[in-house]
Amino acid sequence: MKSKIDYKEIIKLIDLIEERNLSNFELEIEGFKIKITRTQGPAFTQEQRTANTRSVPQESQALPPSAELVPSKTKDLLHYITSPMVGTFYRAPNPSSPPFIEIGEPVKKNQTLCIIEAMKLMNEIESDIDGVLEEILVQNGKPVEYGQKLFAIKPLE
Repeated sequence: MKSKIDYKEIIKLIDLIEERNLSNFELEIEGFKIKITRTQGPAFTQEQRTANTRSVPQESQALPPSAELVPSKTKDLLHYITSPMVGTFYRAPNPSSPPFIEIGEPVKKNQTLCIIEAMKLMNEIESDIDGVLEEILVQNGKPVEYGQKLFAIKPLE
């Protein structure tokens, strides 16, 4: 029995959800959880996405390695939330709303941290632990890969 869902299976699932015109869908298999929520219209237009990526100078788009951002002493104590899919990372539900969470704020298990848009579907990414947000590892409006680290959370002791 497989223990993980691969990218092709996620794409098939998204196609099926689109075909059936479902607005909400949740699936949990062996520790892997995916929640897909469709909005009536796109949360971000193509123009807004383009403006997002062009508003930051090219030199400052690269993030420094996390080893430089997190002291080595605490680096081992951090829990990372990773992307369950390929898509576009958004910190807020829409361009005019505040971000779901800011650095230094408390995080609760199952709290929405961001949205990843994949094939015009908005997928809420939730925390799997309680803690404090230490670092946001992706810039708003940037593409993310499967397994890419999105957030560093210091777990509650």
